[in-house]
Amino acid sequence: MLNCIIIDDEPLARKGLREYLLDVDFLHLSGEFGNPLKAMTVLEQEKIDLVFLDIQMPKLTGLEFIKTLKTQPLVIFTTAYPQYAVEGFDLDAVDYLVKPFSFDRFLKAAMKAKMHVENARQPIHEKTDPAYFFIKSDNKLVKVLYDDLLFVEALQNYVAVHSKDKKLITYLTFKSVEEHLPPDRFLKIHKSYIVSIEKIDSIEGNEVKIGSHSLPISRSIKEEVMEKILQNRYLKR
Repeated sequence: MLNCIIIDDEPLARKGLREYLLDVDFLHLSGEFGNPLKAMTVLEQEKIDLVFLDIQMPKLTGLEFIKTLKTQPLVIFTTAYPQYAVEGFDLDAVDYLVKPFSFDRFLKAAMKAKMHVENARQPIHEKTDPAYFFIKSDNKLVKVLYDDLLFVEALQNYVAVHSKDKKLITYLTFKSVEEHLPPDRFLKIHKSYIVSIEKIDSIEGNEVKIGSHSLPISRSIKEEVMEKILQNRYLKR
């Protein structure tokens, strides 16, 4: 169970969040506030795991408020202004919801927070992923190291696995490969491509560059892809 609070100066926005939150069984609403300063006491005296935080508010913005906290809970920003997304992720936000957002999008953000807490609670040895997997290619089983994997490409009834030094064609579904790969290391950027996040060299327009390869980013999921790639990793002046 995650103890949550809502901070938003708009009563209707708080009402909508409250209704969403009460429908999720692993979230517990510990309070809601129209002013971030009024939330200080609760944050100091209670164990709050997650804050749904508006950005544009009178006197003190959500971004300014987070910077004043000595101990920062998990934060999901809720705002009508998408231009603050990068700055929000600079502050280690779990997610960034642009109003108006659907319950489905809200639940996805809440699940991210839940996973973050669960991973933090697990012993280190439980969080360690296997370092490799096997696939059948050219009538033999071939080991593929996660550290060597660059990207996976869908080819109709087959899948191409591109690693540092080889390209393997295997009779698998794209979905089965996607479900097997650890989501903290690999990201689906297009209906036909899954990439290793750490192997991305650059992002140019609607493409990611991995070595000599240029791979497209689907326009429909570009915002989500950029959030996942940039989270906690974007440095600026």
